[in-house]
Amino acid sequence: MSDIPVCETLLPTQSGAVLTILFNRPDRRNALTHQMMVELTSVLQWIAAQESVRVVVLRGAGGNFSAGGDLDAMHSLPPKPTSGDDPLVPAYREMGHALTLLDSLPQAVIAGIEGAAVGGGLGMACCADYVVSVADAKFGMPEAKWGFIPSQILPFVVGRIGQGAARAMVITGRIARGEEAFRLGIAHELANDTGDLQAKLDRAVADALLSAPHALATAKTLVRLAPTRSPEETLQDAAEHLVHLLRQPEAQEGITAFLGKRKPSWAVE
Repeated sequence: MSDIPVCETLLPTQSGAVLTILFNRPDRRNALTHQMMVELTSVLQWIAAQESVRVVVLRGAGGNFSAGGDLDAMHSLPPKPTSGDDPLVPAYREMGHALTLLDSLPQAVIAGIEGAAVGGGLGMACCADYVVSVADAKFGMPEAKWGFIPSQILPFVVGRIGQGAARAMVITGRIARGEEAFRLGIAHELANDTGDLQAKLDRAVADALLSAPHALATAKTLVRLAPTRSPEETLQDAAEHLVHLLRQPEAQEGITAFLGKRKPSWAVE
């Protein structure tokens, strides 16, 4: 197994089957830069190829998840070239690439949110499978108030909360606290404080580790693609995947364990 990519703005660490990615620019409230997105892309590509990683946990250092794009970097733009395409477009697309990778990871992705989760931070939260948030965390897309837009996060936010709620969040620029984020479906569980957040994250990780890795990855893919397909396409694909999984040792072990009233071999204590 190759080593985890070395990063300057992220701190990825693996403990057993769980890999934690810590956004590690606490002095900037973990504001996102191009370098950060390049490093995140590299780490996510590495994770996707690791069968030893079964759960990915996203956290932010210093009491904030992520305050979105780094405005200092966005303010100090190089001049636009006199001809040809603007080179900043592919640079900003790097965030979309990273979010697409995060959204499609075969492993379970669990996010712990405290402090700010706005702009790009909101986008990453909306790519997680399960989100635990402290009650006073801040979620939002206030970019239009400052003359720009929430660019690369839009499909993931709309996919999570729907077009109506996303439009309201964009045009008002209002910040949603944890309870509203829970109501909108951004967060799945609320915590009272940092200690409670960690306890609830640990429980969510333990739950995810009870699922068979290939079954979990297949189910995630089917759920993610279902809104883009007809019901008939989803049902056919699901039937084919189910039969394939039933013929594999993983499912046979799971069924044998259930019938024998024991835990299957992959269920990590």
